Amino acid sequence: MPTIRITDGTERTLLENTLDRNREALIETARGLSEADARRRLVASLTTPISLLKHAAAAERIWFQRFWAGLSESECDGYSARDEGTFTVKDDETLADVIAEFERASRRSREIAARFDLDDTKDIPGEGTISLRWTLLAMIEEFARHAGHGDILREQIDQPTFPST
Repeated sequence: MPTIRITDGTERTLLENTLDRNREALIETARGLSEADARRRLVASLTTPISLLKHAAAAERIWFQRFWAGLSESECDGYSARDEGTFTVKDDETLADVIAEFERASRRSREIAARFDLDDTKDIPGEGTISLRWTLLAMIEEFARHAGHGDILREQIDQPTFPST
């Protein structure tokens, strides 16, 4: 069931709602694809519909489990290194598996974020001092950008040739 768009409320409510809607938008770019289409490389990078979701799950773990909860990589519930490995999907992982992984990581991120106020900060090597507010905004930006990538990939998969006029 899609998250209802909230247009009035507290800053936190609006930020969390927008992030949840962008999470769902990213999932929808891949939902219903065949396993082969989910893995189709249509661009030079590692970006495929399924790898975008895998990357998003890793981003959730990096920002919320590692940085906000203070867990080590080994304590996270999946890949959480900051490298191109975030796009790696194993051969035995299905699209449903990766969607479920992203949804689990998102749930855990919500639980971790709930422990902090928007103005709480963490000192993150390579990033500086960040607030939870900034983290939520960064995730909104990240997932909106990747949903756009997913939309374009989906259009290439669903309509591989330009329609004649």
